[in-house]
Amino acid sequence: MVSIAFLTTVFSSAVGSVPQILILPMIREFGWNISDISVATALMYVVLASLCPFGAALMLRIGVVKVVLLSIMLNATGLLLTILAYEKWHLLVSIGVCLGVAAGIIGLGLASTIAIRWFNLKRGLVIGILTSAFAAGQLVFVPFMAWITTVFDWRFAVLPAMIGIGICGLLYFFFGKDWPADLDLPAYGDKDIYHPPAQSADNVMLISLKSLAMAAQQPAFWVLAGTFFICGLTSTGIVGQHFIPFCGDNNVGIVLASSYLAMMGVFNFIGTMGSGWLSDRFDNYKLLGVYYALRGVSLVYLPFSDFGVLAMTLWAIFFGLDFIATVPPTVRLIGKLFGTVSAPVVFGWVFAAHQFGSAAAAYGAGYSRDTLFSYAPAFLIAGAACFAATAMIMSYKAFGPKKLHI
Repeated sequence: MVSIAFLTTVFSSAVGSVPQILILPMIREFGWNISDISVATALMYVVLASLCPFGAALMLRIGVVKVVLLSIMLNATGLLLTILAYEKWHLLVSIGVCLGVAAGIIGLGLASTIAIRWFNLKRGLVIGILTSAFAAGQLVFVPFMAWITTVFDWRFAVLPAMIGIGICGLLYFFFGKDWPADLDLPAYGDKDIYHPPAQSADNVMLISLKSLAMAAQQPAFWVLAGTFFICGLTSTGIVGQHFIPFCGDNNVGIVLASSYLAMMGVFNFIGTMGSGWLSDRFDNYKLLGVYYALRGVSLVYLPFSDFGVLAMTLWAIFFGLDFIATVPPTVRLIGKLFGTVSAPVVFGWVFAAHQFGSAAAAYGAGYSRDTLFSYAPAFLIAGAACFAATAMIMSYKAFGPKKLHI
């Protein structure tokens, strides 16, 4: 289950990278502005954020396998409609709605569900492995898709992602399971087989809202959701969608810029798995405080760099180590606080905050670029937000309810 979830996340990452790969080729062909495409990306994140609280509940209601297969079909539809688009509003449907719904019903809920259901021991490490798959997708596919746009028509760039998600669909159809009990196995680290409760008669929305009502009584939930909003704003929202055009403004070509993203992906892979290992051994709140502070430093530095090879290489290494490192300690805290059944649904709400942050940065950075003719203010604001997240986490650690410190 970890293996096929890892592959699915790799190719989902490739699908999510398509909009930023296509920004420059599409504005050259159609004469659009960057914000014309970034508004579709922002809509994708809004749809994603609106649905991900219900994605884990949907997995609880109809099963993980069915949800993943539905997401794969929507991803394929969205990619196909994107390469057929010739009006701006077409992207709102293909990228905003189709890719948004596809990502929203699995999101990081898939990783958290697999880790929480199938593992008791090594849960943080498993989350680190599965979230590092986002980095693996960048490492393998972003430079390849960027190269395709320079050698062939940009529409061919979606082929690797489409082929990959098709393979994942077959793997889930033949090998996917919903619970360890389906194979008469206990979760890793347990001696007894956990038999999940019978499927609730409640609809998905009611399941999710009940989990939110329960979680909202815990101050830790609001701290984790608030800082995860900042996580989305400062990672997938601004760097994930605007790094390549920002490099283009500074005379760095699309292939070289995507190579920096790939390098970032290598160290993201290392950093996320390392974070998973650390989250099993050290105070998760302190880890989050350090991660956000280091990310803030890297974002503030970038606009003042010379965008030379050495500077960008060092930045890619430093930022890559931290890019998704916040996920394992956040998931581990939620798993401890809310239990095996409810935790994935609660994480869906926290991840919704992450994606609303991504939406704000995806649109805001594009709008800033078109109106101020510079990405620098957006990156500086993102860096300041990271420092605010560190302050929030450490204040809660110092003055919040002691019994919730894990």
